[in-house]
Amino acid sequence: MAAPLPQASPSPDAAGPLLRVRGLSRSFRGLKALSDYDLDLPAGRIHGVIGPNGAGKTTLFHVLSGFLRPSAGTITFDGTEIAGWPSYKVARL
Repeated sequence: MAAPLPQASPSPDAAGPLLRVRGLSRSFRGLKALSDYDLDLPAGRIHGVIGPNGAGKTTLFHVLSGFLRPSAGTITFDGTEIAGWPSYKVARL
């Protein structure tokens, strides 16, 4: 029997952001795709990520979704640290 998946506690009136990223970095064989990235996203808002080719947009989404592990930094979703979680657990949140 599989262990239960971790659950983020709902907090509709939370004062902090729903998604908080601090010092997020990801390297590929010495090439820094993300370097010390910070982000705060409140609930109920829509945001976009723009930048030129090679700026790290896709790498950012892959790390946030759990498809890639960060080299450094933290990712907090609704008060739960999720950096390094597998993508299926992140998707369930």
